[in-house]
Amino acid sequence: MATTALTAADFESVIGEGIVLIDFWAAWCGPCRMFGPIFEEVSEQYPDVAFAKVDTEAERDLAGNLMIQSIPTLMAFRDGILVFRDSGVLNASQLSGLVEQVKALDMDEVRRQVEAAAS
Repeated sequence: MATTALTAADFESVIGEGIVLIDFWAAWCGPCRMFGPIFEEVSEQYPDVAFAKVDTEAERDLAGNLMIQSIPTLMAFRDGILVFRDSGVLNASQLSGLVEQVKALDMDEVRRQVEAAAS
C-alpha cells in the first residue's frame, strides 16, 4: 500500500478506524527525507495498515494543533486512539516492530486506560 497525503480536512475520518501510522515531515528536513523511503517501504509490507504523511509546511494548522515541534514525528492511531508518538528516524526493522506492537494491543484495555485517565 502506498502512503497517502493527509490534510486537516480528512484527518479525523482517516484516524477513526483501524491502524493508521502518520509521518509528519517537511521537504527541507534532511532526516525526513531519509525516513520517507523507509516509511514507504514498510507500508508495502502491511496492506491492512494505513500509512499517511502530513507535510507540516502545507498543513501548519494541523501540525500546530497536534503540537508537532520537531520532525520527523511519527504517530500511530488505532481505532481513533493515539497509541504511539515519537520524533526521530526509525529504521525499517524498528518501524515494522512498531506496527506489530500496535497490531498486538488489547484495545479493550487501552480504552479502559483512556477512560481512567480522563476521569
